[in-house]
Amino acid sequence: MEVPPPLVLKRPLFVPSKTLMGPGPSNCSQRVLEAMSNPVLGHMHPECLQIMDEVKEGIKYIFQTLNDATMCISGAGHSGMEASLCNLIEDNDVVLMGITGVWGHRAADMARRYGADVRYVEASFGRALTLEEIRFAFDTHKPRVFFIAQGDSSTGILQRHIREIGELCRQHDCYLVVDVVASLGGTHFLMDEWKVDVAYTGSQKALGAPAGLTPISFSKRALTHIRQRKSKPKVYYFDILLIGQYWGCYGTPRIYHHTISSTLLYGLREALAHFCAMGLKSVVQRHQECSARLQLEIEELGLEMFVQHEADRLPTVNTIKVPFGVDWKKVADYAMRKYNLEISGGLGPTVEHVFRIGLMGENATLEKVDMVLSILNEAIQSIKLRAVERSKI
Repeated sequence: MEVPPPLVLKRPLFVPSKTLMGPGPSNCSQRVLEAMSNPVLGHMHPECLQIMDEVKEGIKYIFQTLNDATMCISGAGHSGMEASLCNLIEDNDVVLMGITGVWGHRAADMARRYGADVRYVEASFGRALTLEEIRFAFDTHKPRVFFIAQGDSSTGILQRHIREIGELCRQHDCYLVVDVVASLGGTHFLMDEWKVDVAYTGSQKALGAPAGLTPISFSKRALTHIRQRKSKPKVYYFDILLIGQYWGCYGTPRIYHHTISSTLLYGLREALAHFCAMGLKSVVQRHQECSARLQLEIEELGLEMFVQHEADRLPTVNTIKVPFGVDWKKVADYAMRKYNLEISGGLGPTVEHVFRIGLMGENATLEKVDMVLSILNEAIQSIKLRAVERSKI
């Protein structure tokens, strides 16, 4: 049997231009897109290794860390979660998951596969965890590893008090893993000062690069723990001692670990350069101002934010309650069909309950806030009007 060439590949590629204002990815700048059109380099070429070194320095800045073990995992944000847990966990370690949405449950699934004894401390629906809840869980479960998402994109919840959680982990000889995929750039994060042992973020959110490389950093304390493991990490691809050698983190000759995408490196390098030029404090302030503007206008439209307490709202991924009787999917389809604008529905516990509006990177501007809310309101009113007309028929 001969399989013929597919007819679909005889057509020229067409990619529409869309405004991505869901929970991620966000739109890339022209600078990032142009950088990725450069010629491909070999993954061990000195020019490629030099770009990797520059990316490392950029990651140290955005995380506010001096950790030697700072690098990227070749993979989307999930690969950072996998690498964090794969390297820290040994069989029967008690791993405590802070749950404020879907990502704590996702991390629990991964940790269980690495042999962990998984425990939970879960916030009530629509709010962050309190320090008292976390302290009680530590006294009860005595974890070896604690995982928390600083920003949960499924619920739009910002988990504050990371500094205090870092102190608590040190008191209990526990390793702190913080997911900053959705929060970095939209709120403050000081990895070293807050005693965070592992942090990772997504390239496709506030950084404004394509998905595919996940910045990650391990503290010296975490690295010592990994080097003293009784057994090797269970997945070769996520072994941070090997990946770190490829990235030149440990002062030893570089080794081949895998074939990194040089084009993704170009894009991330330019996204980091732009981020650094603007300055961390300025970037955070801009994202917070845009979210504050959105929250104010949401009230003026008669809509309601999902997260009750303002201080617990994630600036980058804003969750808005779907009005009673409105089909969120029809609203999202209207915005996409008429304006090529992405507005997302909920995920996990918030499915059918919320709209998620992302204000990240290139899309974190006051003009974009006004635009997305105008279209959201237009879409909701259109769907309501159609429902009324159908009921008359």
